[in-house]
Amino acid sequence: MAMKVEKLAIPDVLLITPDVFPDPRGFFLESYHAERYRAAGVPGEFVQDNHSHSSRGTLRGLHFQLPHAQAKLLYVLRGEIFDVAVDVRRGSPTFGKWVSAVLSDQNKQQLFVPEGFAHGFCVTSEIVDVVYKCTDIYSPKDDHGVLWSDPALGIPWPVKSPTLSKKDAQLLLLANIPEAHLPVYGR
Repeated sequence: MAMKVEKLAIPDVLLITPDVFPDPRGFFLESYHAERYRAAGVPGEFVQDNHSHSSRGTLRGLHFQLPHAQAKLLYVLRGEIFDVAVDVRRGSPTFGKWVSAVLSDQNKQQLFVPEGFAHGFCVTSEIVDVVYKCTDIYSPKDDHGVLWSDPALGIPWPVKSPTLSKKDAQLLLLANIPEAHLPVYGR
C-alpha cells in the first residue's frame, strides 16, 4: 500500500491522501500504520484518539497545549471541514502563518498538525464527525489558544458568525499571548 503525502506551504504540516480500494461492497483504506506514517514524515507515538461531532457553522479552535504539546493526525468520517493549522512557535520563520485544507468523507484526506501549531476547524456540512490521534493526552491546565478571528492572521473562515464555545470566544489574539505560553521553534 502507498499513500500520497504533500507538504503544505508550511512544510511541517502534511496533507495525506491514503490509498482507497473501492469495490461493490464499499471501500477499504488504511487510516494509520505506524511504520508507514513514520517513514512518510509523521513522527511520534499517538497516545489518545478523539472523536468530535458537530453541526454546520461550528468552529472549534484555535487550540494548542504547552508544555504538553500535541501533534495531531485528523480525518473526517462523515461530512466536511475547513481545517487550519497556525504556526505559534516563537522564533519560527513561519510564526503567525497558517495553512488550511478541506477534509471530507469524500476526499478521505488527513492532516498532520505537528507540535507547536494552533489547530482549529469549521464545519461546512450539515454535520461532521472528525477523528484525530494525539501524541500527548489532553491536559486542561496546559490548554491555550488563539482567537479564531485574529485580524493579524487573516484566516478566511467559511462562516462570518460561527457557533463557538464560551472558551473559544474568549481566546486571545496571538500578539497578546504571553511569550511563556508559546512554544519555541526548534525545541
